[in-house]
Order: sequence, then structure tokens, then C-alpha cells
Amino acid sequence: MTIRKDAVAGQFYPASSTEIEAMIEHYNKILDENLKEKKVLNLIPRAIIVPHAGYVYSAFTANFAYRLLANTHAKRVVVIGPSHRVYLKGTSVSDYDSYETPFGDLPIDNTLIQDLKEKFGLIFAPEAHQEHSTEVQMPFIKRYDPDAKVVELVYGDENPARLAEVVDYLLEDPDTVVVISTDLSHYYDIEKANRLDSICMQAVADLNPTELHHGCEACGKIGIEAMLIAAKKRGLKPVLLDYRTSADASGDTSQVVGYMSAAFVE
Repeated sequence: MTIRKDAVAGQFYPASSTEIEAMIEHYNKILDENLKEKKVLNLIPRAIIVPHAGYVYSAFTANFAYRLLANTHAKRVVVIGPSHRVYLKGTSVSDYDSYETPFGDLPIDNTLIQDLKEKFGLIFAPEAHQEHSTEVQMPFIKRYDPDAKVVELVYGDENPARLAEVVDYLLEDPDTVVVISTDLSHYYDIEKANRLDSICMQAVADLNPTELHHGCEACGKIGIEAMLIAAKKRGLKPVLLDYRTSADASGDTSQVVGYMSAAFVE
């Protein structure tokens, strides 16, 4: 039994499930009390886009999307994120048996992993899987869809069109939900960050991958582009859920990071 041990617990997110649960309950209370369009909470997404920064900065934005993911009761959740630590040619799939989280281990769907390896030639590069962009998603998944199996894909130098084929294939199964992990612009002042991030969000809203290349600086832009290509092919509708920056938590507007969440529904 091989376990993908947590690598950034206690750094990017609390190592205690009690602490994470308290954060989630706080964020959900804010949603329940302040969200004007309550019907949004009833959406059943086929895919979501979420950020991957430290929870203190980005977890509210991510939690909004994961609250909708709970509506799916998905049998498997495939998390796709960019490699920050190591250079990677193509996409690696984590060939372990389970994934450690503070809420308990998530089983990994080994059958789907072998399928993806054979069909798309995906590799397993273990060094690429100490990756925070994907790991920070797993506690949310275990919290909101505790019986789901997961698959973790980490990409580096990848063609968005090729990754879109993988996403499209995953969405063929109605019991599978796809999670695209990305932050937006990094370390600009708040005005420039808002301007650049609006390009990313407009591209998502328009299902227009080309728009991403006109100023969007998301670190997971390849994943977003792949998602937009697949969503357009499948006739999925994008719904923007939340946008904020690190300044909302820190108060520092001089160098911010942008975060958004979105859902794709039928």
C-alpha cells in the first residue's frame, strides 16, 4: 500500500482537521448570510476552477466551489495542477494507492490511472507529486465528498490541446468531476492585478481560450485553457463564483496574488 504523504500540511493549510473544519464552517456562514443568489449553491458542477495558495488567503474562494462539488456526490475527483517545484515535460499521474489528508486518507482510482497511462501516454514522475497546487485541494475533497476516489495530475511543459483531450475524456463519465487548480496574477499592485485577472475571468466567462493569451498571467493557465477547450466542446456553461486577492486577508495592496473560483455546469 503506497501512500502519497502530505507535503505542505501545517504550511499551506492546517494539519488539524478541526482547524480546517472551523474555517469551512466560518466561510459557509458568510456565504449563507451574504450570498444574494442563493440558487447558485444548488448548482451541480462537472468541473470547477479553484486557487491553491495558503488557506488563509484563498480558502474562502476555493470553499465556494467545493461546496457546490458536494452536490455532485461524484465517485471520483480528478485534480489537475501545475508543477511549481520541478521541471516536467508533459503530465504526470500520481500512481499511489491513497492520498493522505487531515480528514483521513482518500483512495486513489488506480484503474483510471492505468487507463490514462495507456490512452494518453501519461507518465509517473514521483518528484513532481510533492506539489502544493494539487495537495491543497485534497482536504476539501475529503471533507465535501468523503467517499470519492481521487486522481492527481501534475503538468509542466504541456500542450493545452493535449491536456484538453484528457479533460474531455474524463468528462465522458458522469460520475467524474474535474478540478482545475490555479492562482491568477502574482505580486502586482492591486490595480494591475485586478486588470490582469479580469482578462482571465473574462476568458472563462466567454469560454474563449484565445483571450487567455492577451494578458492573463495565471500560473495554471495551461489547465484553464484545457478546461475551456473541453467545456466548449461539451457545451458546459461557466459560472464565475468568487474573486479576491491576498489583500483581502493581508491588507497589503502593494503586492498581491489573485484568486478566482468557477464552476462548469450542464
